[in-house]
Amino acid sequence: MQSKKPIEARIGEIETAMAAADFWTDKEKAQAMLKEYQDLKQRLGGTAGYDKGNAIISIVSGAGGDDAEDFSRMLYEMYMKYVSSKGWRSSLLSSNQNTMGGYRSISFEVLGSGVYGALKNEAGVHRLVRLSPFGQGKRQTSFSLVEVLPELPDVGEAHVPESELEISVARSGGPGGQNVNKRDTAVRMTHRPTGIMVHVTSERSQAQNREKALRMLRGKLFQMREEAQKREARGLSTGASTKIEWGSQIRSYVLHPYQLVKDHRTGEERRDIGSVLNGDIQSFIDAEKNLG
Repeated sequence: MQSKKPIEARIGEIETAMAAADFWTDKEKAQAMLKEYQDLKQRLGGTAGYDKGNAIISIVSGAGGDDAEDFSRMLYEMYMKYVSSKGWRSSLLSSNQNTMGGYRSISFEVLGSGVYGALKNEAGVHRLVRLSPFGQGKRQTSFSLVEVLPELPDVGEAHVPESELEISVARSGGPGGQNVNKRDTAVRMTHRPTGIMVHVTSERSQAQNREKALRMLRGKLFQMREEAQKREARGLSTGASTKIEWGSQIRSYVLHPYQLVKDHRTGEERRDIGSVLNGDIQSFIDAEKNLG
């Protein structure tokens, strides 16, 4: 196998060139260099080539009703506290909030060095077991799906032709008082060949929401290709998808009848569940580093 060092060195050279003010002076040369950059990233091992970059994270509630939507809120706050502890920045992309503060879904981007590499293995179904604050104190099991995507440059395989996109705009809404946009700035973007849809509402500018939607879509399409290749290599159907329910969880957070957070892939366990939900998840991330 070819050493990674020459590839990493060339990637560094291209990144330096891309940062130069005159990079686009020769457009053909610039496009060729961007294509080379994308190819080199792929040769480093698919998504592993983007470990040093930013990430887009979505949390989607599954089985469990109000409890699942509240669990999605808990996960979002957990990740926000972890992001803050690392000195990274975050930016909300879209959210679908219920009347009790829970989230049916929420998407946000995290900006900083090494974000995707640190958080990519947080992707999967998370399970919560507790006495429900919504169901007269009955024990409730609920599920939320965490999706972690790399942010990709608009070159090579990651480029999405305009002809493949169906774009609609609407008025941004939801809680926020003065932050609610009065104009039609929310962007819903569908990739016609795959049916993948993304929705971004966070910015006051339609153009900014469109660009963020494109970034999300590029990440989703890239992840879909990666997963299809992995499943084909294992002789599995490429059409299968993760169900947000019992049996598919990667980590459990048990608050009742005992307190334990356990990652089912690595075996990492913690009993200080309050600390974990307050963003102290580094031990899980360290244990995940050898995961595929």
